[in-house]
Amino acid sequence: MEKNYRAELVGVFGDPVDGNPTGVMEEAAFAACGLNYRYLTLKVTKDDFDDAMKAIHAFHMRGMNLTMPHKISVLPYLDEISEAARIIGAVNTIVVKDGKLFGENTDGKGFVQALNNSGVSPEGKRIVILGAGGAAKAIAVECALAGAGMITVMNRTAERAQELAGVLRAHTKTEALAAAFPARAAIPEDTDILINATCIGLHPDSGQKPDIDYDTVRAGMVVSDVVFNPAETLFLQEAAKRGAKTVNGLGMLACQGALNFTLWTGVEAPLDVMEDTLRREFEQ
Repeated sequence: MEKNYRAELVGVFGDPVDGNPTGVMEEAAFAACGLNYRYLTLKVTKDDFDDAMKAIHAFHMRGMNLTMPHKISVLPYLDEISEAARIIGAVNTIVVKDGKLFGENTDGKGFVQALNNSGVSPEGKRIVILGAGGAAKAIAVECALAGAGMITVMNRTAERAQELAGVLRAHTKTEALAAAFPARAAIPEDTDILINATCIGLHPDSGQKPDIDYDTVRAGMVVSDVVFNPAETLFLQEAAKRGAKTVNGLGMLACQGALNFTLWTGVEAPLDVMEDTLRREFEQ
């Protein structure tokens, strides 16, 4: 059998992108599965984005991740997008299928998978989401598509919270509300799942946490954070002190990466390898 020295290429386009850890876990997964794939972490500016998209075809790449500022600007380049990506209005993953570009958003899917892996389902649950940015939108849409009973969006800017709640009402069957996010905001007593979908607490600002009244977090709630470094944020530590079940952002990031891995390779991802790799990376 003739040897093949050509690696299959995937990667990420972004600016800034130097601190993006995705390639570390994807490369570890490729090695664990014996796949000759390479993950390229590529700085691509807005001005160079058109050329970068042409390179996907020119280099016969299998797919690509997208981070800021390209998750929305990529849409005109795609031949097809998933239902969730259409509702969210943003794509973070491209899969090349027979020369065509398929767009998916695995941010929210990774979050829901991490919940499921912790024994928690969004179905029928009353969910409160802190924040109304890109991560919040992806998570809210996927939770709604998974059958959430009620989603309340709390955000400093009321207009953005109302906009996201409106998207959920227009495109899903889930009841959605917008709420103010004042200092020391109280979490509604009937909340089943509380999610920090902001970047508050992300390294190097790991000494910060969302400004809520933590005494309104009760035992029996599930509290999750999208922040992955550190994995056990102050937000989660405060919730755990009050008896809440916590789900960290490192699991979400690993699940998102695992979904990408399978979309590109058709192989079941070694989730444990990916999560362990991220944990060791952030402990350095």
